[in-house]
Amino acid sequence: MLLTNLGPYSSTAPNGGRQIAGSMTGSKISPRLRRWLEGISLWLAVLLFLFVHPVYAEASETGREGAGEFHFVDDAGQRLGSATLLNTDYNVTVSGLIADTRLRQSFRNTSQQWREGVFVFPLPENANVYGMTMTAGERVIVGEIHEKQEAKRQYAKAKEEGRKVARVDQQRPNLFTTRMANIPPGETITVELNYQQAVRYQSGEFELRLPTTLTPRYMPGQTLDNEPAQWSGGWATPTTAVPDADQISPFTVRPDDVGPDSHRATIALEINAGLPVSRVSSPSHRVTSTWNGNTVEVAPESRAVLMDRDLIVRWAPARGMEPAAAVFQEQWQGEDYLLAVVVPGVNGKQRLPRELVFVIDTSGSMAGESIRQARQALLRGLETLDADDRFNVIQFNSQTHSLFMEAVPSSGNNLARARRYVKGLNADGGTEMASALDAALEMTGDGGEESRARVRQVVFITDGAVGNESALFGKIRDGLGSSRLFTVGIGSAPNMHFMREAARYGRGTYTAISDLSDVARPLDELFGKMEAPVLTDIAVSWPGQAAATEAFPDRIGDLFRGEPMVQVVRGLPAEGALDVSGRLPDGSQWQQSLNLEQAANGKGLHRHWAKQKIDSLMDSGLTGKIDDDARQHVIRLGLEHQLMTKYTSFLAQDKTPSRPTQEALETDSVPTLLPAGSQGTMLRYPQTATMSPLLIAIGLIGLMFSAAITLLKRRVYP
Repeated sequence: MLLTNLGPYSSTAPNGGRQIAGSMTGSKISPRLRRWLEGISLWLAVLLFLFVHPVYAEASETGREGAGEFHFVDDAGQRLGSATLLNTDYNVTVSGLIADTRLRQSFRNTSQQWREGVFVFPLPENANVYGMTMTAGERVIVGEIHEKQEAKRQYAKAKEEGRKVARVDQQRPNLFTTRMANIPPGETITVELNYQQAVRYQSGEFELRLPTTLTPRYMPGQTLDNEPAQWSGGWATPTTAVPDADQISPFTVRPDDVGPDSHRATIALEINAGLPVSRVSSPSHRVTSTWNGNTVEVAPESRAVLMDRDLIVRWAPARGMEPAAAVFQEQWQGEDYLLAVVVPGVNGKQRLPRELVFVIDTSGSMAGESIRQARQALLRGLETLDADDRFNVIQFNSQTHSLFMEAVPSSGNNLARARRYVKGLNADGGTEMASALDAALEMTGDGGEESRARVRQVVFITDGAVGNESALFGKIRDGLGSSRLFTVGIGSAPNMHFMREAARYGRGTYTAISDLSDVARPLDELFGKMEAPVLTDIAVSWPGQAAATEAFPDRIGDLFRGEPMVQVVRGLPAEGALDVSGRLPDGSQWQQSLNLEQAANGKGLHRHWAKQKIDSLMDSGLTGKIDDDARQHVIRLGLEHQLMTKYTSFLAQDKTPSRPTQEALETDSVPTLLPAGSQGTMLRYPQTATMSPLLIAIGLIGLMFSAAITLLKRRVYP
C-alpha cells in the first residue's frame, strides 16, 4: 500500500495538487535541478530492475518446489535446508485394564548440515512415561531419569560438545517435547519411549485412544514484558496466563507441506483383555482384527497412517462376559500394590427434574467439521429435555453470550428458539473459556424450593484447545457448588487432558466425538447417564486399611450408569475381602464384596499408583504455585518409579563426540499436522521465504516511474 499522506513534509496547493514542502514550497524547480532529479530517477529504476531479476528468480524457484519440500529460513532470510523428517511406530499391548506402549520416533536428517530436531507431540492424557532409549547407528543408549534442570544442563553440555544426545520433557500431562541434538547429515536417530495408560471401560465397552497430533491452543493473557521478543521455538509468545506458551505451540502444517514420507505412523495393537472379545471397532480409522484365542491383533488397514487424527479402538467382551468385578496384584521392590475394579449393576429408571446448561465453544479452533459436530451435539442434548426441565444455552469465543438471561422452562417455544439459535452459530475468535465457566456455574433458575429440587448439570462442548488448563480446573473446583459438569470433546484431536480433568473436578463424566457419523452413539450414552440414577456416598473398605499406605483416588466420586469404580492401593497384600457400598437415588443401599485372594497378576501397578499420587500432589497447585514440599515429593516419586513428571525428564547421551567443533549445528522445530477436519485458519507456519522482497521492489519501481513521469510532465507543461 502506497502512502499518500506525507505528514508535515507535504501540503496541498491551492489548485488541489501537491507541491514539495520545505525550502522549495512556493517556488519553481530550476531546469538544472529537474534534469538532475530525472537522471537519478532513471538510474534508480535501472538498479531496481537489476535487483528484481534475482528476487523474481528466487520467488519463482520457490513456487516451483514440490509439496514435499518444507524449508526453514533464518532471521536474515537464508534458507537452512529441508526440515528433519519424522516417522513414528506404535506397538501397544493391552493386559486387562493396562495398555503398555512402545513409541519409536525416528528423526531423519536429509540435509547436508548437522541438525537438532525439536518435536512437540501429544500422548494420552493418563500416560505414564517410564522408559527411554536412543538408537544412533549401532549404538543403543538407555535413557535415565533426572531432575528437569539437571537434564537441561547435561543436554546443553552434550550438544555443545558435539555428542549425540536426546531429552524428553513433559509440558502438560498429555503434551511432551523430544529434543535430539547432533543428528549427522543423511542419518537417522531414533528415540524410543515406553509408557502405560489405563484403558477406559464404560457401558460394557473398552476404549483406547492414541493421539498423533494436536489442535493449536489459544493462549489467553497479556504478553510478558520481561520475555525476549525473538522467536524461541513456537508460534506463540509467553503470556501472563500461559508463561510457557512458546513451549506448547508447535507449528501446524498441512500434510503436503511435509512430503509423502514424513509424519506417518505404523500401529500394531495386541489386546489380551483376560476375557473373550466379541467385536473390535474404530470410529477414526479402518482397522483389521485377527483373533488368536482370547488375544486379538488390531492394525489400520493401510500400513502407515497420517498423523492428523487420534486413533480410537474399542472392543466389547463376549455377551454375558462383561466384568462385574476384578482385582489385580503386583509386588514391586518389596511392596504390595492392588488395583480393584467394581462395576455397580445400577439399572433403575428413576428420573429427577433437571436444570441443564449447555455451553458451546464457537472459537476459531472449532471452525470446520468441529463446529458442525458441536451444533449437532447440542441439538441432540435439547431433545433429551422433558417438560419438567429448565435449560439455557451459552456460547463463547472472545466473548460470552447467553441465549436467555436465566434458565427457562423447556417449552415448545423456548426449544424452537434454542434450535434456531444453535443452527446459526459459527466459529471465530479467541477461546476465552474462563468467562463462560463463570457464567455457567453462577447461572441459576428461578430460585426457591423448585430450583433446589432440580439436578443442576452443565454440558461443556469444546475441543479444549487452551493453554491455561490448570487455572480453569481451579475455577471449576472452586465455583462448582451443587452443579455437575460434563464435557464433550469435539474434533479429530481434542485436548483430552482438559476433557477428563474438567469432568473430574466437575464431578461429572466426559465423552468424545471424532466424526459426524459417530455423533449419535456417544451422545446417547452421555445423556443416558445424565438421566439415569447416580450411585452416591460411595464407601470403599479395604481389609486392614489402617496398614495401607494410600489409596487413589482417595475419595470415589459419584458413579453414573455403566461406569466402574477403580481404585489402586499400596501396602496391602491380596488377602481378605474388599467391600464397596453406595446409596441409590431412592435412598436404598447398594453393596458388593470382592475376594482379594482371587487377584490376577498385574503389571505396572506401582507406576499407576505413583501417577495417581503425583496427580493428587499437583492438584494443590491449581489456584497458585505448588509449594516446595509437594514439588520435592513429585521429584522423589518420579526418580523412584522412573516416571517422567513436570519436574523430571529423561536423558540419553553418547559419551563420544561425533560432530566436529568447526561444524555448525542448525535447529529444526518439527511441525505437527493440521488435525483432520480443521480449517486453514488453524495453520501455524514457521518463518519461510516469501515473495515480499519482490513486491517491495515492484512498489519502489512504481514510485520511481511515477516520480520520473511527474517530472517529465512538468518539463513539457511548465
